[in-house]
Amino acid sequence: MIDNEITRLSRLVALLTLLQTKRLLTATELAQRFSVSTRTIYRDIRSLEEAGVPVVTQEGKGYMLMEGYRLPPVMFTREEAIALLTAEKMAAQLTDAPTAQLTGSAMDKLRSALRRNDRDHLETLSPHIQVLGPVNQPGHSNAYQQLLTAITNQRVVQLTYWAPDAEAPSQREVEPIGLYMNYRWHMVAYCRLRQNFRDFRLDRIQHLTVSQERFTARPETLRQYLTAEAERGTKLKVVIRWQREAILPALAQHWQDTKYQYGWAHEQLLPDGQVEMTFIIGSLTYLAAWLLPYAGAVTVVEPPTLRQHLSELSGRAQNFFAFPE
Repeated sequence: MIDNEITRLSRLVALLTLLQTKRLLTATELAQRFSVSTRTIYRDIRSLEEAGVPVVTQEGKGYMLMEGYRLPPVMFTREEAIALLTAEKMAAQLTDAPTAQLTGSAMDKLRSALRRNDRDHLETLSPHIQVLGPVNQPGHSNAYQQLLTAITNQRVVQLTYWAPDAEAPSQREVEPIGLYMNYRWHMVAYCRLRQNFRDFRLDRIQHLTVSQERFTARPETLRQYLTAEAERGTKLKVVIRWQREAILPALAQHWQDTKYQYGWAHEQLLPDGQVEMTFIIGSLTYLAAWLLPYAGAVTVVEPPTLRQHLSELSGRAQNFFAFPE
């Protein structure tokens, strides 16, 4: 009985915290969040109301707290504080300097609210958690925070952008709709030059300016764009055989660390000791450029056209390095 009461009390505190962070929540959303029935949520809401919490019920929509009602900050658990410490370190390495500074400021406020023993534990643990950012990543150092501002305020962004297949950078005016990270940060934006949505890598932005011009929000969302791109891409199945012992250990480890970026799906160990790997990839040229340094350790099973791509790339490399102009 006591355990049940403690569980319910914890849920009520978490429910109140959640109501403070969202404008409107339905009983179904809350039931799924806490793995209870909607009837339990109804009872919890009544308990909060009886305790004097001004919960506003919007019929057919959900629950919200009366505007202006706030509770003092809820104490973080040690585990929650450690999770936020990890987030702080990730922000420091994987975003930009202004975002890292803001995250550090937020963490200072968190530390001030912790119990002394939890604060000491966080300081002891901090050196044991490290996040290594991309090495030698160029690009505009404050791009992340500036683009968030542009997205929030619907401001047109002027870019100097060097596309991977271009001989020189180009000037663009774009209407950004979102940022996402896939090993590197990307911005999805409507490009006025191309008259369509485009994907821009932040490390290829040489200069950007957030203008005062506002753009009208388009119906497309970041999620819709990413879903459409995933569905539009033609996926190819590639099967190769891999001999780890055929190359240096450092190169073999690099293979293991990076194979997931190139569509690795699954693998199986063969009786002769080779590993047969299957990749699902959108571009054979892209995969061939990754496979080329592993010559001697890789055998292409299928498709035959991948061998042609590898042959062309190796031929170009030989001509360039063996017969310089």
